[in-house]
Amino acid sequence: MNTTRSGAPLQGVRDTDSGQQPVLSTRLIRFKHVLIAFIMSIVFFLLFCFIALHGFIAWVLSNPTVAPLYSNPLLAKGMKYEDISFGAIDGSRTMYGWYIPAEGSSNKTIVFSHGYGANREESWIPMYDLAHFAHRLNFNVIMFDYGFAAQDSKEVATGGKKEAQQLLGAIQYAKQHGAKQIIVWGFSMGAGTALQAGLTTKDVDAMILDSTFLLEPDTLYHNIHQKLNLPEHPSIEIMELLLPVLNGTSLRQIPYPEVKKKDYPFPIFFIHGTEDAKAPYPIAEKLAANQTNPLSEHWIVQGSHHELIFREHSKEYLRRVSTFLSQVNASLNSSSQSSY
Repeated sequence: MNTTRSGAPLQGVRDTDSGQQPVLSTRLIRFKHVLIAFIMSIVFFLLFCFIALHGFIAWVLSNPTVAPLYSNPLLAKGMKYEDISFGAIDGSRTMYGWYIPAEGSSNKTIVFSHGYGANREESWIPMYDLAHFAHRLNFNVIMFDYGFAAQDSKEVATGGKKEAQQLLGAIQYAKQHGAKQIIVWGFSMGAGTALQAGLTTKDVDAMILDSTFLLEPDTLYHNIHQKLNLPEHPSIEIMELLLPVLNGTSLRQIPYPEVKKKDYPFPIFFIHGTEDAKAPYPIAEKLAANQTNPLSEHWIVQGSHHELIFREHSKEYLRRVSTFLSQVNASLNSSSQSSY
């Protein structure tokens, strides 16, 4: 105990010490609260940025940039054509495209189903060359724009939910204009859309599917991961929450589980490259393995890339497609004759 010379205790010193302790304690508590609030603010800001990034990705995926039409069948390949319009099968919108009649009388029609981020011309394939090839084989040809590629009244891309209804409208148009044999030739998401449409229609006689892209959680993350090194979880879960808000379509509304196990009643020719960075080729192998139609087949091309197989192996591509179409035609003719 501190005392004076006379032995009395130093009361003032004790009072000063006891007064400083509550002040220091209060300041420490306040500092801790400020620090916690600061840390929480940083955490919430980073979380907001993380979710906002996924929102931006979902918006970009739902609103692809599509170039305007730059030509037409007559200018590109000397093919006479008609401007056509038809309704999506569910009546949700009007579709626009071209009808290229065969030079001779023909009841065979090929409907092209273009991919994501493209219009009916899909220049990198290039689509005009394949349309000309089909025309030389005496097929009528339908080329049209999906809603996300429309020149006017453009809408969001939905991974096949709305697009399948639009493709079914094109198939109905072909049937109403005399087609007895309808082939759907699809590319990338247009191929995945064709498979979705094939779950419900009985008017398709065969499909040629190039670089099939089926929108599902795995392929969605695969494509996101190509651009950004984001964790698979919770990225997939966040995208599943945001997509319905931004384009009205949940991944659960896309029937990819049914497509992945479906044995289609018509023959399908799957074409895929091993260097496809957007749709890994095992999906084509899996889909092809489910098919029991004797004419169904798959061609996995070593070293080829997404939707570039025709460019990279033109002669082989056309030879295989021609052979497949000939087999389908022979089978249909045989079935028609045996029914009489």
